[in-house]
Amino acid sequence: MNPGFRRLLALLAVFFTAFTAVSVMRTCRSGGSFRDWITGISTNGEHFRPEKFTLPEKGAVDLGDVELLSRINDEYAHLTRAVVPSVVSINTAGIRTERMLDLWGRTQVRRYPTQGQGSGVIVTQEGHVVTNHHVIAGQQKIQVTLHDGKSHPARLIGEDTLLDIAVLKIDADGPFSPLKLGDSSKAQVGQLVFAVGNPFGLGETVTQGIISAKERSLSDNQRDLFQTDAAINPGNSGGPLVNLRGEIIGINVAIFSPDKENPGFQGVGFSIPANDVKDALFQILERGRPIRGFLGVQMRDLDPAVRAALQYDGDHGSAVVGISPGSPAQAAGLLPQDIVVSFNGVPIRSATQLFTLVQGTRIGQAVTLGVWRNGVAIELKATIAESGASIQALERPVTPPGQGRARDPEEILQTLGIEVRDLSVPERMRGYRGVVVTSLVANSVAAKQLQPGDLIVAVNDAHITGAREFYLHLASSAAVQETALLVVREGKSSRVILPLPPQNE
Repeated sequence: MNPGFRRLLALLAVFFTAFTAVSVMRTCRSGGSFRDWITGISTNGEHFRPEKFTLPEKGAVDLGDVELLSRINDEYAHLTRAVVPSVVSINTAGIRTERMLDLWGRTQVRRYPTQGQGSGVIVTQEGHVVTNHHVIAGQQKIQVTLHDGKSHPARLIGEDTLLDIAVLKIDADGPFSPLKLGDSSKAQVGQLVFAVGNPFGLGETVTQGIISAKERSLSDNQRDLFQTDAAINPGNSGGPLVNLRGEIIGINVAIFSPDKENPGFQGVGFSIPANDVKDALFQILERGRPIRGFLGVQMRDLDPAVRAALQYDGDHGSAVVGISPGSPAQAAGLLPQDIVVSFNGVPIRSATQLFTLVQGTRIGQAVTLGVWRNGVAIELKATIAESGASIQALERPVTPPGQGRARDPEEILQTLGIEVRDLSVPERMRGYRGVVVTSLVANSVAAKQLQPGDLIVAVNDAHITGAREFYLHLASSAAVQETALLVVREGKSSRVILPLPPQNE
């Protein structure tokens, strides 16, 4: 045998003997024996010694000691079982059109599919569903999934963009299981509520919390909202906020989140009170559209500058800064620089409160305005008219000196060819202001400069808060001059100049 090979074998033998000795010593030191070491080798080192264990057979607390909590737990579950069958998941699909300019300045039209998810609640046995307008806005296909997993197409009956409410009808045979719209005026801060919906498309989800605050307003043309800490996340929009009786006291509409790009629940959610929803529902089912009261005033809250200018030292009220021609306010004798201190006996604390009261008043109803004018308290009678963003509801603008015949606002707006809508609550939550272009008349004055989806922030540097205000400013300006629009498109601001529209003879 080669001497070198013999030396290699000797080294291997020494290494094996040393390794074996060390392994046996470690096994013995850990409480084992030589047999255990042999067993470990035969099982490839996977040594396991069964453990002795005893699991408890009783809970830490007897249910008899927490009887009240046990009953509350059962009642929560019972309430959930009663409410959830009336909540639906809504899936939408549509085609969005976007106009773009190519390198040669030619207009190219791009169409791409859109999808959305949300929640809704059945409110009639016939299958009418209340949800948020922003859940179905611009979508051509609406599919509703019921509690039993069955899906049915649904059609849009009507919508209230300002309130952010839409009413759908399920295309299937009933009867359905509806929830009652409760009296939201009886809701109290601190009361228990449950939010039900379809967050992130996960399906029916129930969260519990309280009403954190009332009379929260996101803009000067938005009704007051409920604030709640019941968890509301993307996809919950349109779902109900219910009380302990299983009644709808609100429709979940938005959340507050500091992260605008990836919003998530931060303990602050908002719901539209059920009484406002009920009014909109009845109007849409009876007339196909919402009906709101209109007084025809521009108001300003009483800050120190206004008080000093008018020499007013009262503790409440709102100052009149403008009157719409031909409006109920003008017919009642209301004047700029008047201060409205009460509306049908209700003290006025802000302009937003006055607008809310006016919008909720029945059309044709006579109201009493308590007014302070130059140090004298007077009462005026006004008859509330119907508000509307359509051009047919606009008053004729005042004719400037030397301009001759006043042009018809309807004629002006038809020539311009712009249709807009109010911002939804989530859009206002993201900090947007103004109105959104929904459609443009082909070959109209504005068709070459605007496109659907544009955000119009201001008209002639006057900031816009709603569709009606936009139409009033636009008609008044375009009747006598070129009109400048501040437009935001894909995050970039630009100034669009609309020429004076041609006048029909």
